Amino acid sequence: MTTKQPVLFRELDPDPRLLMGPGPVDVYPRVLRAMSTPLQGQFDPQFTQYMNEVQVLYRQVFDTENEQTFLVDGTARAAIEACLVSVIEKGDKVLVPIFGRFGHLLKEIVMRAGADVVSIDTQWGTVFTPEQIEEAMIAHKPKWLAISQGDTSTTMKQPLQPLAEICHRHGALIYVDATASAGGNALPVDEWGLDMVSIGLQKCLSGPPGSAPITFSDEVAERIRRRKHTEAGIRPDGVVDGVGSIIQSNYFDLAMLMDYWSPLRLNHHTEAATMLYAARECARVLLEEGLEPCQTRHQLTSTALRAGLEAMGLKLFGDAANRMDNVTGVFIPEVCGNGAALRSEMLNDFGIEIGTSFGPLDGKIWRIGTMGYGCRKTNVMRCLSSLEMTLHRQGFKTKQGAGVDAAYDVYAKHGQ
Repeated sequence: MTTKQPVLFRELDPDPRLLMGPGPVDVYPRVLRAMSTPLQGQFDPQFTQYMNEVQVLYRQVFDTENEQTFLVDGTARAAIEACLVSVIEKGDKVLVPIFGRFGHLLKEIVMRAGADVVSIDTQWGTVFTPEQIEEAMIAHKPKWLAISQGDTSTTMKQPLQPLAEICHRHGALIYVDATASAGGNALPVDEWGLDMVSIGLQKCLSGPPGSAPITFSDEVAERIRRRKHTEAGIRPDGVVDGVGSIIQSNYFDLAMLMDYWSPLRLNHHTEAATMLYAARECARVLLEEGLEPCQTRHQLTSTALRAGLEAMGLKLFGDAANRMDNVTGVFIPEVCGNGAALRSEMLNDFGIEIGTSFGPLDGKIWRIGTMGYGCRKTNVMRCLSSLEMTLHRQGFKTKQGAGVDAAYDVYAKHGQ
């Protein structure tokens, strides 16, 4: 018998990076420390108390009183899918307004859930007016509106405040994907009347991808319970199934997950304990700073970055009135081609990651994120100074120090 030596590779030791792309971003050190907390059994009273605390914390993050506020184990897309497959039955009409890549994702998921999908489109770099949404609601009479708040592919933010009222007036409910916006942009779920919302940790909450908070109203919860079909191996005596169609996914079945997160503690799956610790600490960091101060920090940092980019002679992308407060699109100068070489220099020579985009914007814009832990003056200055030097090497000439000086001026006006 031949004994082979195992292939082990080296211990993880990645080069230091400053993540200033559209996400994921650098994780708060406190969150990293929380992730080293020892594991506990999923029904240990201490651990179930941590689950309860997570629910309380994220009700505050979402600014809601919704009882049904908890985590879906998986990246932000897992939460999107859990929400949509749990509320959409075959043949339901769903309206999906598309203003970037993630509108296409919502359309894909609701289509796979068996919906009768109606989509409307607007040019990338713009968003929808309430009148456009209402016109589509009247024309198509959907059961649900599914829309993203912020689409990092275009760096645009869809105004949400009037949309729930429009939906409710026409007998529909609204689902919002706020993966890329929550924490750095206002999202008062109850005040705006949003029926169902999912987010992720890896953007403005500065956590790792892998756990995704959701919240939904009592009305949505009742609709989901109508589809409740508890799997045989964990089915308690006396349970009564709902009258609706079975939810297509077992893992993303919110009817069973509601029981898992309730005092029933239905043994649906093994909770991702380390990610729960991370999510708990992400919320604590955000709430300690305060929702409004955190949003103000993101607004100021983006304003300073954008002033610096424009002072360097670069042109910002998209409708200025509807830009996200945490990611900025900037046109790639013609001399830089598709921008890949500059991004490589930024990464390899300065340790700074910025992004390009997708679809019609691939190789047309760079996307620079200022989110969560990375949303700081020091990082703006590092990014602008490094970008100036790499642009110079690529043949794009700009006044030396103009970008940094412009950012300094913005901070000075705000006493920083």
